Amino acid sequence: MSTIDSLYFPNPVQPVGRPAQPAGQQPVKPVGDSPFAKALDQAQGVRFSQHAQDRLKARNISFSSDQLQQLEGAVNSVAQKGGKDSLVMMGDAALVVSVKNRTVVTAMDRSQMQGNVFTNIDSAVII
Repeated sequence: MSTIDSLYFPNPVQPVGRPAQPAGQQPVKPVGDSPFAKALDQAQGVRFSQHAQDRLKARNISFSSDQLQQLEGAVNSVAQKGGKDSLVMMGDAALVVSVKNRTVVTAMDRSQMQGNVFTNIDSAVII
């Protein structure tokens, strides 16, 4: 690689492929339903989509670390009961959460809740 290439492309993209499997070894299969996999999913916390982040900022909604832990606990509870998309009411905020993805999809404050119809949810949690 020339000096000019290293200036423009310090870490050139490498092709992505499957590593060759050594002879005689079986491929390792992911274990999605194991207790470890479930615990790992729960330990990853709850994320906020870009849309939800924009709504939180525009509506001046923020959460303390305690509230975020409560939100995570609510998502864990809904997941254990088989919920997929949930409405979580926290104080003056309403959050629509994709439980499977552990992601807050959108958020609104009390003034936006007035007269609003929440669709595509299968559960609700009030914190």
